Amino acid sequence: MDNIKELADEIDADRLQRARERRSMLKLLDGFELFDEACHRMRAGIRCDFPNADATEIETILRQRVDRLREIEEWGLYRPIEESAN
Repeated sequence: MDNIKELADEIDADRLQRARERRSMLKLLDGFELFDEACHRMRAGIRCDFPNADATEIETILRQRVDRLREIEEWGLYRPIEESAN
């Protein structure tokens, strides 16, 4: 079991090092790609929740959900794990 934790720690350290070495512009582009992927997954979830919704309705619901997430963050109800642990 210790070997697995040690291997996982090495992998995490390697990922962290690669992220630190990555240029700022590429990090920004990664953020856009992650957001696009999150929206794609949210659309899939909306299609499951509302199977009869057309593309316009799906985009409206997606926008509402993203706005709600933004509001929650702005109200201070959401805190990243690192902040809430302190």
